[in-house]
Amino acid sequence: MRSFLEVDDLSASELSAVLALASVEPAPPVLAGKGVALVFEKPSARTRNSSEVAVFQLGGHPVTIRGEEVGFDVRETVEDITLTLAQYHAAIGVRVFDHKVLERMVAVSPVPIINLLSDVAHPCQALADVLTIRQHVGSLSGRTVAWVGDGNNVCRSLLLAAQLTGMSMRVACPPGYEPDIAAAVTHDPTEAVAGADVVCTDVWTSMGQEEEQARRRRDFAGFTVDERLMALAAPGGVFLHCLPAHRGEEVTAGVIDGPASRVWPQAQNRMHSMRGLLLWLFETG
Repeated sequence: MRSFLEVDDLSASELSAVLALASVEPAPPVLAGKGVALVFEKPSARTRNSSEVAVFQLGGHPVTIRGEEVGFDVRETVEDITLTLAQYHAAIGVRVFDHKVLERMVAVSPVPIINLLSDVAHPCQALADVLTIRQHVGSLSGRTVAWVGDGNNVCRSLLLAAQLTGMSMRVACPPGYEPDIAAAVTHDPTEAVAGADVVCTDVWTSMGQEEEQARRRRDFAGFTVDERLMALAAPGGVFLHCLPAHRGEEVTAGVIDGPASRVWPQAQNRMHSMRGLLLWLFETG
């Protein structure tokens, strides 16, 4: 069985298949009589709800587990926890602080491990983003995506998804906040957004970075996606945000609540894309 730790664990054709399966209705009950463990070291609204409902839609039983209930390398080793959960569950989704935990799980697991978010990557979010772009902009090949803000884990996964689907992606970030993979980077948001079909951003301070909040607010001054910046996008351009959003920081209320925003279909697509991924893993993966 395949695991899914980052978008490029899929080939371009496999990613296309996952997106196609996200729209299959009614969903076939490939998880009937099976459990899926969902372990959260970091709390979540969208990831938990979308994952639980996706498992249910495929006939399975989701079991959500708090990080302290298993205690990676505290109560038991990562490896022993993985092997224990694999005795009960057909797959294990995990939201962790340290990506290396996921790699250790994959090394011993007889069932698929799914990255629900790590410090390195957020591939399930990227699946939802690409699905949303295809639904609201059209064919992906040749489209331009602009990212304004921190070149973080969400940005990294979307960069990989863009490469696999034939889109180009420009990243505007302050010096020192560039993504850790090859990308078209500028320090000027207007340069990134000009003519873009899609404009994306994320919070300036992610969970676990609270001590950096004051410095990050200073560093990201001038990187707010506001109406003036959004007006530079291509006609019909759309705005995406993985949420939660801090209105008045990385985006204005006028943009995220405005006519170009697709954040609520994007949030719903977390469920559809997770269902498509699970369906692919258990039907063809």
